[in-house]
Amino acid sequence: MLKGLFGEHGILILIVILLLFGSSKIPDLARSLGKSINEFKKGREEGANSSAKDDQHPTTPPNKPA
Repeated sequence: MLKGLFGEHGILILIVILLLFGSSKIPDLARSLGKSINEFKKGREEGANSSAKDDQHPTTPPNKPA
């Protein structure tokens, strides 16, 4: 499935991106994409660490009088 993406289709996609954004904007787009990916990874790791801590120290809700 991904095999075709990196072949002829990949070249076509790169040409379209170059025409749409120009050569000066592509480094900025790549930089912002890289920062977005890093932030996503950090958030995912923090979420996993947070849920692991919650699993270690479960809290029980207080008993409500009936």
